[in-house]
Amino acid sequence: MANRVYNFAAGPAAMPLSVLEKAAAELTNCGGCGMSVMEMSHRSPAFEEIIGGAEAALRRLMKIPDHYKVLFLQGGATLQFSTIPLNLYRNSFSADYALTGSFAKKAAAEAKRVGKVNVVASSEDQKFNYIPEVDRSKLDPNADYMYIVTNNTIYGTKWPELPTPLNGVPLVADASSNILSEPMDVEKFGLIYFGAQKNVGPAGLTVVIVRDDLIGHAKPEVPIYLDYKTQADGGSMYNTPPTFAIYMAGLVFEWMESLGGVEAMAERNYKKANLLYDFIDNSDFYTATVPNRAHRSIMNATFVLGSEELNKRFVAEAAKCGLVNLKGHRSVGGIRASIYNAMEYEGVKALVDFMAAFEKENR
Repeated sequence: MANRVYNFAAGPAAMPLSVLEKAAAELTNCGGCGMSVMEMSHRSPAFEEIIGGAEAALRRLMKIPDHYKVLFLQGGATLQFSTIPLNLYRNSFSADYALTGSFAKKAAAEAKRVGKVNVVASSEDQKFNYIPEVDRSKLDPNADYMYIVTNNTIYGTKWPELPTPLNGVPLVADASSNILSEPMDVEKFGLIYFGAQKNVGPAGLTVVIVRDDLIGHAKPEVPIYLDYKTQADGGSMYNTPPTFAIYMAGLVFEWMESLGGVEAMAERNYKKANLLYDFIDNSDFYTATVPNRAHRSIMNATFVLGSEELNKRFVAEAAKCGLVNLKGHRSVGGIRASIYNAMEYEGVKALVDFMAAFEKENR
């Protein structure tokens, strides 16, 4: 569409145009039922088909085994900072946390309200611009779980390889900003969760993929809504779920399958990221904020220019060219280009072309 911009927002983020067009076409008459998905009962056969289809598609895309539950929840990924320890603290009331960004720090702070947090790795000493080695001597063999954030939206880093907890300790991951961007072996995790608003759909939906044996251990004082068993037993319908967001997620999963699934997404994403990082690394005008390329996110590319004035001018002039939402997070500044699954290669190419022209004009 002629009036569409290239949207590099970190979230809520760009969605596939074909998905938006299909949703628009069905907005007043979803699936021939004569009403919008926003009007239908979540208990109706029509919506049961929608939520069931979304779960089935996600299971196919991620190869989720049968002994994992898929929960469609509300409250944003942030609510899981509390919900996870409330459900998973059960034996030692201690968990190992790797601090690789502000969201990991916030999650650890919430867990401390419930039990003990054992910090086994941190990159805060360098403002989270790298992924630290886990100090295995600090790992607790009796930990109830080990917690990581797989991709750091603000700082532009991702784990090059997953850390390995001690035997029997489940790995828990916040994968909000890189879910479905490349293959992920679900069985390496006890629990994976993600907010939808980056790679999956509109804000308002959070998905939790949790192994069966980790469900049902919440203490009696845990609020019933925050007990995973409540949500699993109710099929994500203890209360009215975020119906429209689930519908949109299902359309995104359908779109991904039509393009070849997660493997095809990974090929697209590495091609886009390599184009951008190659340009940055071959320029002395732009500097990647993550020095180690192996630690760089393929979803959120962060870089800076020579001064804050240049950063501001870059963002403003890019917007005039239809390249929007490139300003870095308020806590770090600089530039951030979020190039999630829905961002086409042409969008990244347009950004690189703009960067070349901007460099030439501002030297």
